[in-house]
Amino acid sequence: LRGVYGLLCDTSVVEPDKGLIIRGHPLLEIKDKWPEEIFFCLLTGEFPDEEAKKSLQQDLDKRSYVPEYVWDVLESMPDDSHPMAMLNTGILVLERESVFRKMYSEGMTKEQYWIPALEDALQILAKIPSIAAGVYRLHYNKGDIIPWTPGLDLGANYANMLGVPDPTGEFAELMRLYLTFHSDHEGGNVSAYTCYTVASALSDPYYAVSAGLNGLAGPLHGLANQECLNWILELMDEFGGVPTKKQIEKYTRDTLAAGKVVPGYGHAVLRTTDPRYTGFLEFGKKHIPEDPVFKTVATVFEVVPNVLKEFPKIKNPWPNVDAGSGSLLFHYGLREFEYYTVLFSVSRAMGMLAQLVLHRGIGTAINRPKSLDFNRLSSLV
Repeated sequence: LRGVYGLLCDTSVVEPDKGLIIRGHPLLEIKDKWPEEIFFCLLTGEFPDEEAKKSLQQDLDKRSYVPEYVWDVLESMPDDSHPMAMLNTGILVLERESVFRKMYSEGMTKEQYWIPALEDALQILAKIPSIAAGVYRLHYNKGDIIPWTPGLDLGANYANMLGVPDPTGEFAELMRLYLTFHSDHEGGNVSAYTCYTVASALSDPYYAVSAGLNGLAGPLHGLANQECLNWILELMDEFGGVPTKKQIEKYTRDTLAAGKVVPGYGHAVLRTTDPRYTGFLEFGKKHIPEDPVFKTVATVFEVVPNVLKEFPKIKNPWPNVDAGSGSLLFHYGLREFEYYTVLFSVSRAMGMLAQLVLHRGIGTAINRPKSLDFNRLSSLV
């Protein structure tokens, strides 16, 4: 269904020549907003004033507590459980607290659906950073779980609860940027569309978001940034450090000659450099310009597009968001690659939840397209 219009999504659009636009705002114009402000805008179409921003932050503070039974379940999981399986389990264990399910069983009207959907959405939004950070500390034996700190924004809280040393505050700044950049990307990506489909059956937000994140766990959706970082590290290993432009060109051509793609370059919709990549590149140039991995990423950007332009079948030779984000995480000490999809999940939950609440508000029907068997399909070809 690539390129086929079949969904209503009012939270964001992706323009081929402009990239992600959230509620009419080009991404790079709002990159310094707090994640809470982005969620507010996704949901309402407007950014909160200072009073509303403070009120939302205080509301999330009150909702942030994760019950002990969630940690009991996560601690009982096998040691080799994937971090995404642990995150999803934590969300599903919380489903027992769904207000939407309770009110539905009590006979609420269709016009009321959005109210408990919003209540559940706020609960998930407030708790998912804590669960995700707890998964990191449990799975990688990083020590005790670090509690939520009232008064900090979502990004700073997530950074703090991960326990990554951050004496300069740069890692918290990166987490704010990361949560904003990955928060939404129209309604047709696998995670958003899966969440939309499950929620259209009036499954509560816990079930729906969990389903969406299961889609995000798929290699074709959520694995890209670690694949990009792997390619960069292998490139550096090949040449014993930061490679020259000629070495990068050779490695790129060797990659293509082997029938592989250059991870992080090209996009299903975009026909220009992903503004999310641009934002991460600017962050790196500001804070870690001499980091070897980041320097390699920046130099690759100067070389790879020119090589890819030589191939007529390649419609977009420009980098996407995944081409640069991994190098930044790597620099600040977050080097457990399989955890990177969990970071993505905390961010994308904002978009999925906003879309879900809006669909319950406008009364979107159950998603039930028709299907064809092979005989019918053959007759149409």
